[in-house]
Amino acid sequence: MNHSALVRYFEPPPLLHMMQHLIAEPSVSSVSATWDHSNAGVIDLLADWLNGMGFQVQKLAVPGHPGKFNLVASAGNGSDGLVLAGHTDTVPFDESRWHSDPFVLTEKDGRLHGLGSADMKGFFALVLEALRDLDLTRLKHPLVILATADEESSMSGARALAESGRSLGKYALIGEPTGLRPVRLHKGIAMECIRLTGRSGHSSNPALGNNALEGMSLVLSEIIRWRQELEQRYRNPLFEVATPTVNLGHIHGGDNPNRICGQCELHIDIRPLPGMDLDSLREELDQRLAQQLQSTGLKLERQSLFGGVPAFETAVSAAIVQAAEELTGHSAEAVAFGTEGPFLQQLGMDTLIMGPGSIDQAHQPDEFLAMDQINPGIDIIKQLVQQFCLS
Repeated sequence: MNHSALVRYFEPPPLLHMMQHLIAEPSVSSVSATWDHSNAGVIDLLADWLNGMGFQVQKLAVPGHPGKFNLVASAGNGSDGLVLAGHTDTVPFDESRWHSDPFVLTEKDGRLHGLGSADMKGFFALVLEALRDLDLTRLKHPLVILATADEESSMSGARALAESGRSLGKYALIGEPTGLRPVRLHKGIAMECIRLTGRSGHSSNPALGNNALEGMSLVLSEIIRWRQELEQRYRNPLFEVATPTVNLGHIHGGDNPNRICGQCELHIDIRPLPGMDLDSLREELDQRLAQQLQSTGLKLERQSLFGGVPAFETAVSAAIVQAAEELTGHSAEAVAFGTEGPFLQQLGMDTLIMGPGSIDQAHQPDEFLAMDQINPGIDIIKQLVQQFCLS
């Protein structure tokens, strides 16, 4: 695949050229090493442009993740300002399902196609365009541009920032594609592996082994009971699916019909509502399964498949929520997808999710950003900066 030659600028080029160069830099993040790619190219482009605009720029290596970087570009002093945040990585892609080169910005029918155009490299181009003529000496409160790594896989960039405890600002806007509608709540995500180990043996005599697959039937029944109880205990009508969910997603056990199954593994997905703690849910699951299996002689192990994303909620009374509702004319909503919002909240920021483009286009072939989202998006960013940094 031929990517356009990259040009380094000391000031941002025109908006479409910014998008062109950002999309031309591969930055796929994946749990598969075959797909995973450094995001350094995108970070370096943003660093060059923001430097040229007068921001103080830091490129921060993500500990334990070679080739992955966060960028913090700041102007003004203090920690009571606004953070405009986004992730620099994209998901993997199937080129055979695209009608254009994923790494070439392609305009068609009022849409800008390209990998990351909506999710979410396009947001950075809009931010820089909105700030192009901003006199940084007029800032009364600081302005920070934050670009993170690996949101689409491990969220290692946002996790590293949260663990650092670094104070970035009082308010944060994450520009995930929401059609420029404010979002203040989303569910959390946990993915858990439950493994039972028994003893294999010849199927002609069940006494020769201890069947892990039969034990897993007890696990499945208990998880379904637990799910029903969670649905009774927790409810939030702001969500389309108003209850927490537990999905039975993957199961594998044994190797042959004539052998007693010696090991069986189940993978589940848990989506808790705001107010539900991931570690408490894991603890409750462990206790219930241990009790259910205590007389079976089977070995029970549970392993988190990744660190999980906590549920997220910002109060409707928060100033940034109020400002976004007034600017857009829409009440802040709840969504099903996860974001880096909880990790920015851990740094003490009132956080809102809102950006150009549709989440329906994210992770899809022929991903696009509708061009009619660009000018309204730029205008909203300008007005938020005016309210939180210049007033």
